[in-house]
Amino acid sequence: MALDGLYLRCLKTELDGLLPGARVDKIYLPTDDELVLSLRSREHGALRLLLSARANSPRVSLTHASFENPATPPMLCMLLRKRLGGAKLTGIRQEGLDRILYLDFEATNELGDLEKLTIVTEIMAQYSNVILVGPDGKIIDALKRIDPTRSSKRLVLPGIPYELPPQQDKLSLGHSSLDEIIDRIRSYHTKSLSSAILSSLMGVSPIVAREIAFRAVGEDRHMSEMTEDDFTELEYPLLDLRAILKNSDFHPCALRNESGKPFDFSFFDITQYGDTFEKATFDSPSELLDAFYAKRDSMERIASKTSALRKFLNNTHDRIARKMGNQQEELARSVDREKLRISAELINANLYRLEKGASYYEVENYYEDNKLVRVKANPALSPAQNSQKYYKEYRKTYTAEKMLQEQIENDAEELRYLETVLDALGRVETESDIAQIRAELVGSGYLKEQPTKVSRNGRKKTVRQPKPLPPIEYRTSDGYEVLVGRNNVQNDRLSLKMAGKLDMWLHTKDFPGSHVIIRNQGGEISDTALEEAACIAAVNSTAKDSQKAPVNYTLAKNLKKPVGAKPGKVIYHTYNTMYVTPDEEKANALRVDRK
Repeated sequence: MALDGLYLRCLKTELDGLLPGARVDKIYLPTDDELVLSLRSREHGALRLLLSARANSPRVSLTHASFENPATPPMLCMLLRKRLGGAKLTGIRQEGLDRILYLDFEATNELGDLEKLTIVTEIMAQYSNVILVGPDGKIIDALKRIDPTRSSKRLVLPGIPYELPPQQDKLSLGHSSLDEIIDRIRSYHTKSLSSAILSSLMGVSPIVAREIAFRAVGEDRHMSEMTEDDFTELEYPLLDLRAILKNSDFHPCALRNESGKPFDFSFFDITQYGDTFEKATFDSPSELLDAFYAKRDSMERIASKTSALRKFLNNTHDRIARKMGNQQEELARSVDREKLRISAELINANLYRLEKGASYYEVENYYEDNKLVRVKANPALSPAQNSQKYYKEYRKTYTAEKMLQEQIENDAEELRYLETVLDALGRVETESDIAQIRAELVGSGYLKEQPTKVSRNGRKKTVRQPKPLPPIEYRTSDGYEVLVGRNNVQNDRLSLKMAGKLDMWLHTKDFPGSHVIIRNQGGEISDTALEEAACIAAVNSTAKDSQKAPVNYTLAKNLKKPVGAKPGKVIYHTYNTMYVTPDEEKANALRVDRK
């Protein structure tokens, strides 16, 4: 699943037909390893170019994906806007079939003079990078700065000359003769055929190497099993590949498994798997990459932005769970407090015959058929004082048990609340969603409010917060509006303020999840709407991976908010329960503002 040099040539061919002459309109850095250039062309209008240095999905491609940008642009973004704002794209270069693409721009410097700037995009897995190089060949800046602590071979730092990554000793399919290529492949006699092809040819990924081997001999043989006829057959797929490259006859193709999960892709038809995988073809290489990576990249961006908050919540949850466990152990030990009361009573009932100085009292236990028992005593105390001591310890343990029960109940409620926050955090889609959950935790006392930033001139700088989003909207197949809360604070507002008395309220039973409201349309809510809304409730909860999820439903007028309860907590006594199978695909099909 790698973007190889041949696929990069396919992308270059696409970009060559659309971008030259386009001007940089806007520049964004949605994450630390992604750069988005908004370009405007007279012929093709507005285009969005993504330059990604992500370790598992590096690429250069046009995209229709939406990106949520930081509230405050990073310093690198401001630098790029200053140097590249309004710049004209004059050329796109690729040296041979290397996985490096150069975007040349004609920009205007601070003096009003034209200068050549180049964005170098290096597609090299975890070593991928996007680098801005000045007219003097020196690095202006990069998405990933590489200093001596990270690499002793090649530095990527502002002010030093840009150097190419170490080159591999491979042959070019476009410039090397067929005999040279076959001889090079033959030299790797200890490898499999596909591995030998991969080691010999520049710009070839593992799936392309396996495809060449499959088209030549029908399988991936070891080199020791290859015959002269096999090497003759190998020439044909190599010639076909050279023709594709020469004529730019690319046909982007992606493979998906049975569940629809992306498996691999290439610039030409993949035949080696037969009918094992579902095959999809695309009109452009950029369109393929958008379909292949967009959803996963979006999930990774959110995961990156929520990692610190998730770690805090998990640590807090674990700390409270440990404390509650200790309290439960202490409560279990206090169960023996009745022995203290009985000991006090038995001593009190026998005061007339007990004397001071004994280390124990032997008395009849009228709770156990007057069976003789020994009650431990303090010789320094009188029998009455020993009795009062037992009574005092009994009252102390009674009070402790009552407090422990209250603390355990409070801790259990707190754990349930944190689980609802973790559930909401697991379904966030935007920076605004994350900000609202953080604000909720600040309001609940778990987090401190972020300090106000102070600018250099001493003025307080207000940190701009994203605008809260409305509830997620769905529409059932028979036309009923369904609203879903994004977090606990919104759940409260949706259920207790926005919902009408005769609207239907749904929530998964015994599972953290969102509050769901079906809007009453002046009559009874249909069974279809109720069933589909229950599916939506299950999908928007921790029960989304279960086979059958229990969903409670009741009229919104039956809901009440306990005094002092945490956000998202409501109580109700009149309700029904239905069981549904969570189906995310079905729920997403009903969503109005699909993501």
